[in-house]
Amino acid sequence: MTATMDSLKSAEHQWHHLSNEQVARLLKTDLESGLSFTEAAERHERFGPNQLTAQKKESAWLRFFQQFNQPLLYILLVAGLITAFLREWIDSGVIFGVTLLNATIGFIQESKAEDAIAALAKSVTTEATILRTGQKQVVPSSELVPGDLVLLSSGDKVPADLRLIETRDLQVDESALTGESVPVEKELQLLAADTPLAERTNMAFTGSLVTFGQGRGLVVGIGEMTETGHLSQLMQQSTTLETPLTRKIDRFGKTLLYVILGLASFTFVVGIAQGLSWVEVFKAAVALAVSAIPEGLPAILTVTLATGVSRMAKRHAIIRKLPAIETLGSTTVICSDKTGTLTENQMTVQEIEAGGKRYRVSGGGYAPNGEISLNGHSVDLENSPALYECLQAGLLCNDSHLDVQDGNWAVVGSPTEGALVAVAHKAGLNTDQLNQVLSRLDTLPFESQFQYMATLHDNHPERLIYVKGSIEAILKRCRQMLSEDAKVIAINPEHIEQAVDKMAKKGLRVLALAKKVVPASQASIKHADLAQGLVFLGIQGMIDPPRPEAIQAIRSCWSAGIQIKMITGDHAKTAAAIAGQMGLNQTGEAPVLTGQELAQLNEEELANAVEQSSVFARVAPEQKLHIVKALQSRGEIVAMTGDGVNDAPALKQADIGVAMGITGTEVTKEAADMILTNDNFASIEAAVEEGRTVYKNLLRAIAFILPVNVGESMTILIAVLLATPLPILPVQILWLNMVSSVALSVPLAFEPPSPDILRQPPRPVNEPLLSRRLITRILAVSLFNWLVIFGSFEWIIRTTGNEALARTVAVQALVAAEAFYLLGISRFVPAITAKLRGKDEAFGYAVVFGIGGVFILQFLFSQWSIMNQLFATEALSMAQGLICIGAGLPMIALAALLKRFAPLN
Repeated sequence: MTATMDSLKSAEHQWHHLSNEQVARLLKTDLESGLSFTEAAERHERFGPNQLTAQKKESAWLRFFQQFNQPLLYILLVAGLITAFLREWIDSGVIFGVTLLNATIGFIQESKAEDAIAALAKSVTTEATILRTGQKQVVPSSELVPGDLVLLSSGDKVPADLRLIETRDLQVDESALTGESVPVEKELQLLAADTPLAERTNMAFTGSLVTFGQGRGLVVGIGEMTETGHLSQLMQQSTTLETPLTRKIDRFGKTLLYVILGLASFTFVVGIAQGLSWVEVFKAAVALAVSAIPEGLPAILTVTLATGVSRMAKRHAIIRKLPAIETLGSTTVICSDKTGTLTENQMTVQEIEAGGKRYRVSGGGYAPNGEISLNGHSVDLENSPALYECLQAGLLCNDSHLDVQDGNWAVVGSPTEGALVAVAHKAGLNTDQLNQVLSRLDTLPFESQFQYMATLHDNHPERLIYVKGSIEAILKRCRQMLSEDAKVIAINPEHIEQAVDKMAKKGLRVLALAKKVVPASQASIKHADLAQGLVFLGIQGMIDPPRPEAIQAIRSCWSAGIQIKMITGDHAKTAAAIAGQMGLNQTGEAPVLTGQELAQLNEEELANAVEQSSVFARVAPEQKLHIVKALQSRGEIVAMTGDGVNDAPALKQADIGVAMGITGTEVTKEAADMILTNDNFASIEAAVEEGRTVYKNLLRAIAFILPVNVGESMTILIAVLLATPLPILPVQILWLNMVSSVALSVPLAFEPPSPDILRQPPRPVNEPLLSRRLITRILAVSLFNWLVIFGSFEWIIRTTGNEALARTVAVQALVAAEAFYLLGISRFVPAITAKLRGKDEAFGYAVVFGIGGVFILQFLFSQWSIMNQLFATEALSMAQGLICIGAGLPMIALAALLKRFAPLN
């Protein structure tokens, strides 16, 4: 192992200058079979995981002090300093204490939120396909070691620095490393030692993306030994908690800063003009400034966003880019793939057309149970050579296999290929035996732009190419077909197309198979070999049933005002049949547009067509981009799903790009805003529901916190104008804003979705932060809060003359009103009412804990002697406590009126 380590160091940056054999010798590996399992384990122990050392985060102390870098907190800090200068030590201490508490809460919540989001981002692991001891394996890329033999194909993310030893039309996007915007075509010739990084065409570098073709390479660098590691350019997901809404809040805060300074200055001037002492006037100005600052709002926003991300992850939607949470609430169109997203992706062949005969297949799933019949009679393969050829082609032109997992048959690989293997097994074909007789020599993997896969087999004394793909891609390359007795005859395209139509109308996915005999000297396949001369073997029609939960999710999306567009590469009639089963068109049979038809439309016609149609068939990946742009030109907010490498441009263009976590390539995951860990359309609907809920909870928090601040500010301002004592002191205001209000508003971050959240239309993306309804609500509640504070204070002053007692009652009455408002703005009361009516409706238990916690805090606030000294309060009697609760009770009626006339929709 030491020799291997020394070899790596001595040959650093020179791998492109060495031959394949030299590289293999230095790495002590095999060019054909890779490392042994034992050797790989030893090297993993020696070199460690294949991952970069994470960039050091800013120190905890620096991130803590950054919490004070908020314009509104500057006011508090200045107020605390001047209060200390005036020797008001208790007031100054409380101001600084609350400011410190605010920074601490913000620091803790942001750290938790960022850690949670970072953990979710890391949960989407990158995998690599390798050969060890000649066995093909898929392993996490972190397990790669120097000397591993890696297989690359279109859509892969290069998992380590590789010296390429074999390529087939391999193109790699290295823009993240070299800045080269065009994918690089890889070659194998030796290069000069001083070849620049961007020109090392026989190398593939960590983090680059395979955009076309396939290849093999030996791992020559992992982790810090890679080019990316040398340059310290970590390609990691940002965990910033900034979104369009938080930016709006920041702008609102800066505007509020000037408003507060203006009002505080006005208060100071008015007080001096009334002949009050400048010390008292300054205290009033400080009280107004403190009252107007929503200190707890940033923490609530952070908690709400982090909670939303966590809940989405539990529902199989991982958010990679935080602004997507808000955009989900505005989504008007979802463009979805069919296979595996809207359907089960569990294929079963039901019909076969071969040699001009139609065969039926019984049995479901991947178990080799069932039989093939013709006109109701079981088929003998010895008397059906055309059928045998069709089944053999499907079995050999195949990269998947079946396995028994927990007593059930499952496919390892593509479900479509699994269905081909299963039907061949039902007919008695044996994969291992056929691979021995017709050993595979080469493979041309499936590329979406060609719509087929091909394999080359040794069939001494000649060689044989098997091809499978879409009916359009295969049929146009065939001039001949097999008859029932396997004789080569002229092709009958009309009969084949009729058979395809019949299958497609039943919702079957149709796959065509063909073959070509080539000379024994041919060692590889190229696309040019398949341009013509294929012999058509038949078609296999397989069912992929719709997901029941996807059907329900589509109904929910329609109710939510969201259009669903199904985009598939399948036959138009298959797409129409599936669309009909799923209810994709509310007006009846879904109009189907094919990719060929789309290609003939100009921009205006395309925009009209995609707006009116719900189903698109035989669509090329690049046409998805045109569909997204056309929808966006009509003002739609578009979510687009994708899994293939060529889907990435459409995902980037969409307002929300959604990648498939299971079948999606690394390229699409890099481009996506959200990843579905279960590839299920219902998870998109769940994400939309959670996205709307997050935004609504944020509005609830704003609607809850701001009226407290405005009500307090009105109290101070009016008290100064009337030259009366302040009903609440600055330190009491800080307690209200930072303790009581925060404790009561945090539960709003955990509010569950309301039952009608998906029966409301999408939120306009340009909707202002403070809508007319929200402003109406804030002003109404603010006025009530002012009445509670001022009314309670004046009543106690007039009946007792005790200012400390009056202020204590005013504070407690305001907190009681806040608690009642929380019940009115949350889902708690509606959920309890629904349960009493026998309906099962979720509600947030956090509201109960929030109110309970505040009750304890407020009890200490007024009844504990230490708190009396700190906050200038006085202990209340039982009767006075009930008076405080009674003063807040009318808030219930006000909340009900606001829910009716100024709802938070």
